[in-house]
Amino acid sequence: MKYKVALRKTDEGFSISCPGLPGCWSQGKTEQEALENIADAINEYVAVSAELAATADTEMREVEVAA
Repeated sequence: MKYKVALRKTDEGFSISCPGLPGCWSQGKTEQEALENIADAINEYVAVSAELAATADTEMREVEVAA
């Protein structure tokens, strides 16, 4: 799956976020490092979301949407 990310140059390197996943931020000294770090952050975000959904006291379903 692909996610859009917002990359900003900072005094320390790069700040990067995933606007589609609130609170999903990372950083890196280089653009490439920031991109690698946000990919890790997105994977962790999605994994935690799935865990939280699995423990919810509701019946879960999946839907597929066109990109």
